[in-house]
Amino acid sequence: MIDILWVLLCSGLVFLMQAGFMCLESGLTRSKNSINVAVKNLADFGVSAGLFWVFGYGIMFGQSGASWFGNAGFFPTFNGQPEQEVFFLFQMMFCGTATTIVSGAAAERLKFHAYLLLTLFISGIIYPVFGQWSWHSLALDNSAGWLESLGFVDFAGSSVVHSVGAWFGLAVILVVGARQGRYAENGASQRIQGANLTFSVLGAMILWFGWIGFNGGSTLALNDQVPGIIVNTVMAGVAGMITMVALSGLKNKIVEVELLINGTLAGLVAVTACCHVINAPLAVVVGGTGAAIATLASQLLDRWHIDDAVDAFPVHGAAGMWGTLCVGLFGQLDVIGTGLSRGNQIMVQLFGIGVAAVWTFGLAWTVLTLVNKVFPLRISPEDENIGLNVSEHQAKTETYELFQVMDYQARTNDLSLRVPVEPFTEIGHIATRYNHVIGAFEKRHDQSAEDLAHIYYVTEAIVAAVENQSFKANNLGIDEVAERTDELGSLARAIQQVVGIVEEREQEILSLQQRLEKLPKESDPA
Repeated sequence: MIDILWVLLCSGLVFLMQAGFMCLESGLTRSKNSINVAVKNLADFGVSAGLFWVFGYGIMFGQSGASWFGNAGFFPTFNGQPEQEVFFLFQMMFCGTATTIVSGAAAERLKFHAYLLLTLFISGIIYPVFGQWSWHSLALDNSAGWLESLGFVDFAGSSVVHSVGAWFGLAVILVVGARQGRYAENGASQRIQGANLTFSVLGAMILWFGWIGFNGGSTLALNDQVPGIIVNTVMAGVAGMITMVALSGLKNKIVEVELLINGTLAGLVAVTACCHVINAPLAVVVGGTGAAIATLASQLLDRWHIDDAVDAFPVHGAAGMWGTLCVGLFGQLDVIGTGLSRGNQIMVQLFGIGVAAVWTFGLAWTVLTLVNKVFPLRISPEDENIGLNVSEHQAKTETYELFQVMDYQARTNDLSLRVPVEPFTEIGHIATRYNHVIGAFEKRHDQSAEDLAHIYYVTEAIVAAVENQSFKANNLGIDEVAERTDELGSLARAIQQVVGIVEEREQEILSLQQRLEKLPKESDPA
């Protein structure tokens, strides 16, 4: 019963890794896409777990005879057999892990429904078939898969889980292309900064913790191998992190957060295949070299303009392949137990790595290229610019509403609109201050408009009076302007006074003319 409890506990730890991936990926992507990335990590687990129960488990571990995939065990019930139930649960978590790697690689550009389609493909076909080839004998009374029978060893899934997910993600990236703005027209690489690196660091730590169950539970029993496996796992992560600190410091003179995270994860991925057949010093070697290889792979992808949003392929693919090869390079042959010489074991490991690449990448790229022509996988440029949070889920955030109002006002010069304020939040505080500033600008703008109107009234009154030779103070129409207390009001009052004086003079002249007309005319001289 203790073995069942151990595997059950490790299943929970592997499930926790799903939360780690969510934190990691949403933190390494932009805030306008963070909700989309998070919900994809939730959705892909639900879809992959459901498919694994429907037919994935049957394909991977069902009785197959000489077939390359299982043909029994669909919709499993287990009938009260706890050993089989906990084995199913543990393997279900592995299927979810392989699937969610794709989410990070192709983040910020896939339609949500397209991503669900990809999830169906990898978790329903790609992963369980390759898993059958490599792990079929893990289930009780099963024969070895054809790769197993050759001597291929991948203890906890450096290739079966991590490389499969990474190769599939690479195929998706090549089909849909890079994100807008990732590479300039002249070919220069332009870094896209993640929105919340603190969240990403939390995700890496959750993943590291979950890896204890990922590797430790792969014994499927709480035996004397487990402590050594966990020690090797932790030390490989340590070595990957320290290696990346050194490489980042030498190259950039600073320690970049993303490199630190990816170095740690690459070390963990690399040791996953061989953690049961090496000792702690070799685990340090495997983890450190795995991180260095992941860095090299990341640089190559960038040089080739392949946009992997979170470096999923370098971390899970390149480091996963290296870790799988390390089984033959460093593993104790008597513990491996295949009966092969070291050279033959290395060759078999290389062959298994190649099979994973051809099966996963080859099939995925072919199928997705055809599907993309009929059902485009990528969102429109307009939706990508807005962000998938809104375009795919209508999930608006305070930040989005702030920028939406700012963009509208910049486009229309309409200062009457205000940002919705959510009290007691950072964005709410910013929105409040922004509304105050815009209110002051609007007031100043309205005052300026009123000043211009009054200047127009005064000018129009003077011009009309001169053109019409009509100087009547009551007809000027600038009484409202004259009520002002500033210089413009003084000018209006002065004009009224001048016009009033002119009007009085006109009245006096008119009076004099009338009086002159009434005087008797002098007689002509005789």
